[in-house]
Amino acid sequence: MKAQHKRQSFLRQIAVLIMAACTGTAWAQAVSLLNVSYDPTRELYAEFNTAFAKHWRAKAGQDLTIKQSHGGSGKQARSVIDGIDADVVTLALAGDIDALSRVGKLIPEDWQKRLPHNSSPYTSTIVLVVRQGNPKGIKDWDDLVKPGISVITPNPKTSGGARWNYLAAWEFAKRKYGSEAKAKEFVAQLYKNVPVLDTGARGSSVTFAQRNQGDVFISWENEANLLEKEFGNKVDVVYPSISILAEPPVTIVDKTVDRKGTRAVAQAYLEYLYSDEGQDIAGKHFYRPISPQAQAKYAKQFPKLKLFSIDQAFGGWAKADKEHFADGGSFDQIYLKK
Repeated sequence: MKAQHKRQSFLRQIAVLIMAACTGTAWAQAVSLLNVSYDPTRELYAEFNTAFAKHWRAKAGQDLTIKQSHGGSGKQARSVIDGIDADVVTLALAGDIDALSRVGKLIPEDWQKRLPHNSSPYTSTIVLVVRQGNPKGIKDWDDLVKPGISVITPNPKTSGGARWNYLAAWEFAKRKYGSEAKAKEFVAQLYKNVPVLDTGARGSSVTFAQRNQGDVFISWENEANLLEKEFGNKVDVVYPSISILAEPPVTIVDKTVDRKGTRAVAQAYLEYLYSDEGQDIAGKHFYRPISPQAQAKYAKQFPKLKLFSIDQAFGGWAKADKEHFADGGSFDQIYLKK
């Protein structure tokens, strides 16, 4: 009887060990990532996350949960610096990610060299969204400064898209009117026509399309296409004579992935944006893919447009941020006097 009791006790211990091992294995096979992104990428990453989780399960045998966080790009960068556990960031502009290195010391200074195309797996640009039939006859940037035109655009202090908008208008005016001073006057006049500054591009999209404020919305190209798709009987998209080449970049957040042990999956996640499937998903959601195959597939939805880069027109993001968006920069000088 005593021997039988010992045998049952031994078997129970074995069962506990087996259960613990199984639990440990299941835990080891589960991994989660947080992607902190900017406002209009919600739909893009909802589909991409599903595709990558399936790919990662097949490749690594791990179940993967990917969480998304969205908001104005500058505000999102600040949240990561302040401690949100982002494994990756996919923000609107390099200047916001630079702050993770410069201020937060979370990534190396040369982060943009770690992935192809300056760590920008897709590009975009800035266009104009108007009411159906274009009742105010808006065709180009200079129409936005006319009296009686209400312009919707987010706040450059918190939104990456708003910074692209601001600089696109500035460079248009500089080229048309011949000087930085004239460009500043032009942008000041434009912001006199802006009734409200939302914190992010999606908020401005809602203000324009759902709350019916404004005559024209300065918008990401992908957001404009989504609005036209959803509110096709209410809005039209106008391509201006010239605009800016927007290059939204991505990076892993080194301090987070090394602490959490998620570097391999986070790196693979970003690299998959450059894959055939990743590029196809980008094109499907109206981002301009960088692969020739996806470019050819989606060429019809991206009209030809004269584009200039941030480096060509403004000497890069560090210089543009300092001159235009830092405290006391041109935006503050313009808007505080509004």
